[in-house]
Amino acid sequence: MKYIYNENKKGAPVFVLLHGTGGTETDLVSLAELLNPEYNVLGIRGNVQENGMNRFFKRHGEGQYDWEDLEFRGNELYAFIEEKSKEYDFKMEDTVLVGFSNGSNIAIQMMLKHPETLKKAALFAPLYPADVEDKQDFSDAEVFLSLGEGDPIVPESESKRVIRLFEERGANVTTAWVKGHSLTQDVAMQAKSWLK
Repeated sequence: MKYIYNENKKGAPVFVLLHGTGGTETDLVSLAELLNPEYNVLGIRGNVQENGMNRFFKRHGEGQYDWEDLEFRGNELYAFIEEKSKEYDFKMEDTVLVGFSNGSNIAIQMMLKHPETLKKAALFAPLYPADVEDKQDFSDAEVFLSLGEGDPIVPESESKRVIRLFEERGANVTTAWVKGHSLTQDVAMQAKSWLK
């Protein structure tokens, strides 16, 4: 997997940056700098191609996930982050997942599988179009969700499903609403306040 690692302060938490469809490992670096310039940064490039665009997992169409591939890629990505945590000497518990769109979606997948280690996330424009049967314990989790009003990709009902997914499992959830499928300066500032 292609990635970047920027160490800004030894022992500081690590932002794990997960881009949206068509992005790269550097897309969210400026967001990370805004959120907290002292945190270290692990930016990862999705290794699935869709019409020449980088993604983290396959899909059959807009909002139609290849669930088998999502499961496989989620496990693969978690293992990769774990490997980097050993290489760069940070704890999985000290990571903050920062995702946009496709990156947010695989972040949710990893959190559902590893609630014991992944406890903090800022997720912009997430979509997880399935009812999850397992009742993970997210009582230690802190999640910032940026959701879109009039989002052409994520219907409002699906945004509310993501909120429920975390709230029903006991997570401490902070929500912000933006127009459309976007990551604005304003919502980035709200995420910065949340992180403090």
